[in-house]
Amino acid sequence: MEQKKQGSLAGFIVPSVIGIILFMIPVYYNDSWTIIVKIIADLISQGIGDFLPLLCVIVVTISALLGIIFLKHPTFITSYPVVADTFSTTAIWVIIRVIGAVFIWLTYLGIDADDDSEGILHMITCGDAGGFVLNDLLTVLVIIFLLAGLMLPLLLDFGLLEFIGAMLTKIMRPLFTIPGRAAVDCITSWIGDGTLGVMLTANQYEGGYYSKREAAIISTTFSAVSITFSIVVLAQVDLMEYFGLYYLLICAVGIVCALILPRIPPLSLKKDEYLVVGKAMGETLPEGYTSSLQYGLALARARVGEFRGIEQFLENGIKNSAGMWFGVLPVVMCIGTLALVLANNTTIFDTLGLPFLPLLNFLDVPEATAASKTMIVGFTDMFTPSIIAASTVTAPMTKFIIAVISVTQLIYLSEVGGLILGSKIPVSLPELFLLFLERTIISLLIVAPAAHLIFG
Repeated sequence: MEQKKQGSLAGFIVPSVIGIILFMIPVYYNDSWTIIVKIIADLISQGIGDFLPLLCVIVVTISALLGIIFLKHPTFITSYPVVADTFSTTAIWVIIRVIGAVFIWLTYLGIDADDDSEGILHMITCGDAGGFVLNDLLTVLVIIFLLAGLMLPLLLDFGLLEFIGAMLTKIMRPLFTIPGRAAVDCITSWIGDGTLGVMLTANQYEGGYYSKREAAIISTTFSAVSITFSIVVLAQVDLMEYFGLYYLLICAVGIVCALILPRIPPLSLKKDEYLVVGKAMGETLPEGYTSSLQYGLALARARVGEFRGIEQFLENGIKNSAGMWFGVLPVVMCIGTLALVLANNTTIFDTLGLPFLPLLNFLDVPEATAASKTMIVGFTDMFTPSIIAASTVTAPMTKFIIAVISVTQLIYLSEVGGLILGSKIPVSLPELFLLFLERTIISLLIVAPAAHLIFG
């Protein structure tokens, strides 16, 4: 590397440390562990909480309208790169955005939401479907996306990923077949929120730092459910006294899935192709470097040397936030609502869960029939299995198994799955469902025997 391209060591350390503190260091706040970005988001939400549903309606509506306009590629708008990247998409995704806009308006206006009828409008807008997605998910995500998007350049643009990548490639590549820099995505997800991990992964894929295969693996395997969500799930089934063993099992299953899934279809079939060629970091030490530390610092300083200043910081931050606001929120509204409508009003997930009944019986899981109904419904929303278990299952061991699996299944459409589908990460809906099934089976084979030991 030429010396003129090298930035200062402080230019790498200071922003990166700030980013780590904001996104990756757990803090104890209001009787729970969380991260500073989430605390700030919660404080903002408390201050403008009444306005958030309307804000979500505005965002989703603009996304649908401009998505339609951009199908004709108008030059008076496409000349603005950030706007073009945010709203240019295919016809199918425009349709999804429009459906999301219809759903959010029906829900916001409360059409048939409080009706006791079983009409389709009530199914869409009630508190267990559209009302839940709008008021419980989107109102949280809209602030998280704004803050995280604006602050993500602290992790992305000052060499932290290059440094971590150089240090951990020897571990991450042989074990999980992905670059060392993916460790940052995983830690951010696990401690903070899975949506942040997807944001990081999508950003790195679009920038050319991850291949199609790597982005697919990281988003579906390393965008883990946060500690906070895990606590909420276990509390739902009233088994908090087992939290230590519970979270240990979640970590163990997550590692096993990360070892197995990249080596079997559909992930193993993904190609190492890049959206932007030449950005991926080398896997070996170039000539002239004696250690991974020396190479990592050189890469980090080179990235700092490319930084154009506050203009680039704001441009990248706004692009991140706009992409998540206008690209992802409509998808979550559409797919999340449809999934919950099916879960609440049909027996499709009960039927889909029947193939798990023989495996549950083989593993000697108590109340196997009731447990089987929760196996597939987690594809719609992470909380739904524990809600069902709390009301239909009596055996503590079965509740424990369901609580663990609902977290380790990971890919639920109301949030992480919707985010992946709404991004440019190359994973389709059928592939997400297949990965969900694979994670469920692996989880069951590990968790059920462990639960027998725990509960005797």
